[in-house]
Amino acid sequence: MTGPAVLRPRPGAATGVGSMPGDDLAEALRIALGELPDLPFLPELPGRGPAADMIGRAAAMLVDIAVELQPSGWRLASHPGVDLRRALDLQARDLDTYAEVAAQLTGPLKLQVAGPWTLAASVEVARGDKAIADPGAVRDIAASLREGVAVLLGDVHERLPGAELILQIDEPSLPAVLQGTVPTASGYGTLRAVEEPDVVAILRDAVTSAGVPVIVHCCAGAPPIPLLQASGAAAIGLNAEVFGRPGSDAESAIGEAIDAGHTLFLGVLPAFGTEADLPTADAAARPVRELWRRLAFPPAELAAGVVLTPVCGLAGASTAYARGVLARCRIAGRLLVDDPL
Repeated sequence: MTGPAVLRPRPGAATGVGSMPGDDLAEALRIALGELPDLPFLPELPGRGPAADMIGRAAAMLVDIAVELQPSGWRLASHPGVDLRRALDLQARDLDTYAEVAAQLTGPLKLQVAGPWTLAASVEVARGDKAIADPGAVRDIAASLREGVAVLLGDVHERLPGAELILQIDEPSLPAVLQGTVPTASGYGTLRAVEEPDVVAILRDAVTSAGVPVIVHCCAGAPPIPLLQASGAAAIGLNAEVFGRPGSDAESAIGEAIDAGHTLFLGVLPAFGTEADLPTADAAARPVRELWRRLAFPPAELAAGVVLTPVCGLAGASTAYARGVLARCRIAGRLLVDDPL
């Protein structure tokens, strides 16, 4: 494939970021399918333990690179052990659950994976420091992860042949990687910053090798929007709060991304709280409408250019709150169709 696949969600679509509360994957998937008919997602359940969180899942996907669990987190290992076997077993059972619950699904379906930079900033090499300190280890991890993602996409497609798969690459650590604030293993220092061209090159490889439409998602407070755009992804995922100041650099960068044809996945509702405090659908849609108005894009293009999401994963919420947030995102998305401005 010579370039990234195109992503054109249904106007007014909404989706989740990735994680859901609890340990019942079948129930979480039913909620995602029921509340988000235009763009459901395959939930992650970090509450099941380290093998089920974003880093554990991606580490277990690595092809020909073994990992093991240490008190400090996941570490590259010389050979597969019990921790990796447990993680792989969990992933196999998850695939069976997808087939059981969503076998009749047709249309778009999003799944998520930690990106190469976030994974390299999180796992340790054998001597104990983060892999990001070793450029060779970063290249190996990135190449191995590309292979692992290809396997995952193939496995999901085999079980859900009617699904049109969309890949979300989660890169919350990108700002720390670029600014040199990833902590050392001791916690007393930080690792050197990585040059932006090196970051873009590896991220672009991850995007273009996927063979499906890709969203690059960064939920950090100061996401590197031009870099996300340079990755070649079809869509960019951010928290709406990053463009809270009119005329800011972030707002200008978002305008350029929209102008270049990128779909925006915007987090508009809090990831945890009480149902009583959950903002209305109109309140969730308001900052998106205001942004679109300030940037002077045609109102008729708003609903097709933006997908609404929670601001982050919902693992820390109650199941009732998670269901409510997803439902509210769906309703807010429909408001953008019916009344864009």
